[in-house]
Amino acid sequence: MTDYERQEIYKLRKEGLGYKAIGTMLGLTRDTVRSFCRRNNLGGNGKIVSLNIEVMKDKKLLCLNCGKFMKVKNKGRPRKYCSDKCRRTWWKENQDKTVQREASTYKHTCLYCGEEFSVYGNKKRKFCSHDCYIKYRFWSEENEI
Repeated sequence: MTDYERQEIYKLRKEGLGYKAIGTMLGLTRDTVRSFCRRNNLGGNGKIVSLNIEVMKDKKLLCLNCGKFMKVKNKGRPRKYCSDKCRRTWWKENQDKTVQREASTYKHTCLYCGEEFSVYGNKKRKFCSHDCYIKYRFWSEENEI
């Protein structure tokens, strides 16, 4: 089974379709779809599964990015993502959802190139980029041609 088929099964199960209908649409057997659904907590009546998925999302039992079921620990803060990869992917796709306070944006002048730049959350930054830092730190006037 390919990743595309897995994602489609998950999506169609979420919409409330049954095993046979999903299998027919994707060219898989009913038993293949059913075993995948049972392994991934999507078993049972299709309409109930679609409602259960919404409830699990509300209770933060599913990964925000991929929708995988996560085991909940009794201690600490509840997890939102199943892995660091999912966390990074979600934040990369949803940069507009970050809340940046105006008071936490600082303006500086680069020590190497002299350009003014702004940075969020770092009062002590001295360079506008890593490239400027490397040039300032390791390249001298004698090395330039």
